[in-house]
Amino acid sequence: MTDNPRIDKVLSFLEEHGMSFQLYRHPPLPTIAEALKYWKDLDSTHCKNLFFRNHKGNRHYLVVLECHKELDIHSLERSLRQGKLSFASAERMERCLGLQPGSVSPLGLINDMSPEDADPKELFDNGHRVKLFLDMDLKDARRLSFHPCDNTASIVIGNADFMRFLDIWGGEYEWIDMV
Repeated sequence: MTDNPRIDKVLSFLEEHGMSFQLYRHPPLPTIAEALKYWKDLDSTHCKNLFFRNHKGNRHYLVVLECHKELDIHSLERSLRQGKLSFASAERMERCLGLQPGSVSPLGLINDMSPEDADPKELFDNGHRVKLFLDMDLKDARRLSFHPCDNTASIVIGNADFMRFLDIWGGEYEWIDMV
């Protein structure tokens, strides 16, 4: 284990569920541009992870796309069909995913498995605070890389294990075309 409770929680969860992964430590990497310098030798598809809220502030969306893609928020709004979106605040990120800015990751969904303290207005019908949208181009990636809820490390995980992770999370996810 590490000396970081956020990372340790992710590692324990993955190990407990028999998921294979590789952990790589590095300096804090809050942006894709910085991360690419450290990821260049990792055999995986690297991901950009963005956390949004709707205009009412009662719905939260995590969008995961291949890291080199540029995001047009208006195209994303049309694609997601969830209304006007804006980036979620650091407080919302912490509350919904247990994450801080610069460390957004789908692995933060372990903090959305049983949100007992959630405002009922924030919950989707499935009892989760977050809906996940995945870039269709990630569907066939052999291995994916994400921060393990802290930007001082990266985890490389096989696609099959990541899909098992999502099944265990139990929330709603949807594959979308991200141009």
